[in-house]
Amino acid sequence: MRLTLLLPLLLLSGCDLQKSHLDRVQDNDELVVLTRNSATTYYQGPFGPTGLEYDLAKGFAEFLGVKLRLVTPDTLSDILDDIQSGRGDVAAAGLTITEERKRILNFGPAYQHITPQLVYRSGHRAPGNIEDLAGTLEVVAQSSHAEKLRQLQKSYPELTFLENPELESEELLYLVWEQVIDYTVADSNEISINRRFYPELRVAFDISAPEPLAWAFPPGEDLSLLNKAREYFDKLNRSGRLEQLLDHYYGYVSNFDYVGTRRYMKHIKERLPPFRKWFEEAGKETGEDWRLLAAMGYQESHWNPKAVSPTGVRGIMMLTQKTMQHLGINKSRHNAQASIEGGALYLTNIKKKLPERIKDPDRTWLALAAYNVGFGHLEDARILAQEAGANPDKWADVKKFLPLLSQKKWYKKTRYGYARGREPVRYVENIRSYYDILVWLTDKDKLPTEVSPAFKIDTPAL
Repeated sequence: MRLTLLLPLLLLSGCDLQKSHLDRVQDNDELVVLTRNSATTYYQGPFGPTGLEYDLAKGFAEFLGVKLRLVTPDTLSDILDDIQSGRGDVAAAGLTITEERKRILNFGPAYQHITPQLVYRSGHRAPGNIEDLAGTLEVVAQSSHAEKLRQLQKSYPELTFLENPELESEELLYLVWEQVIDYTVADSNEISINRRFYPELRVAFDISAPEPLAWAFPPGEDLSLLNKAREYFDKLNRSGRLEQLLDHYYGYVSNFDYVGTRRYMKHIKERLPPFRKWFEEAGKETGEDWRLLAAMGYQESHWNPKAVSPTGVRGIMMLTQKTMQHLGINKSRHNAQASIEGGALYLTNIKKKLPERIKDPDRTWLALAAYNVGFGHLEDARILAQEAGANPDKWADVKKFLPLLSQKKWYKKTRYGYARGREPVRYVENIRSYYDILVWLTDKDKLPTEVSPAFKIDTPAL
């Protein structure tokens, strides 16, 4: 009798073991994707989860008819170990196909080609080649960059470098910008994204020819899920969807121009006049200084009503359709007057969510940061500041903690997780500078403008 009861269980167990990878995913109704938090892969943006890898993985889960579960291991090494051990169905983390990795993993079709490049900071002598390096070169541990440098050491035995097991490429670029290290190697797509925030970063030379990025799958002969991924990417290619996604995240970056003071002042004369009346009207309705709203509009879109960002926000004030509807504005986001009205109301609503004890100008600077990075991420930074003994109600303190949201050591402790925390710091400081120039110009021309008490300060923007 006992053997009779055990037999069906053994048969069921055996059947489960014989199921293909694809069958197991569909039976579990879940696709487990290993990825990493970065601007080029996946992160929680102001309007929800975003990133190229996120969009691709979400699309694949929908293609399979299952739910998506994202897992973000601590390091690149952990991602590679986990997918090799089968602790995930696919690794979608901007992985370069290399010879070393092909020996231990299966790879899907290439969806993007990037070029690994050596990066330094302007103001330092530009190295022309590997032999010109004179300083600290640091790369992500177990990365394709480390593998490439080990290959180069065969031809250049004097080449030395460090492998950092804790920081991501984005963080190493920041260290180069801060002049903590002299060089790093990063992929061309990561450089394109991050040079907007660190304009002094420069590319010295390419480390190799362009290389393909692809998803990694567990090793073995079961290619059922991988073959399904091939079908999915083939569909994306044929439909033009893949090209749209790449353009969505990287197309605008190729035209990036670091706008200086002269260009800004030129745009004040040439671009601002048609929109000034609407900035003034929005200022009167909300109690905000119209020049602050105009400075926001310039930071967001350079006063371009047709602007579209990689996250899908549109218009002069870069709002989502959902935000416009929530504000009760049922007009196109490309309608300049509607966008300006929406941006002003949205900023005012954020201010209302902040504790009443926070006074201007800090209240405004914190609200601007939340407008850019999301209210939840701002609150995470304020909590980190408070826990460290800093003042969570002062912008001068909070802006020191926002950048920590891009570091694993810190964002793992927060509710809303990873954010490109340095971006809102630059965002706020840029707006302060743009605002100061507008105040100076309007005062110079003695135009009838009224300055909010929040901005009657004698010190310049830092």
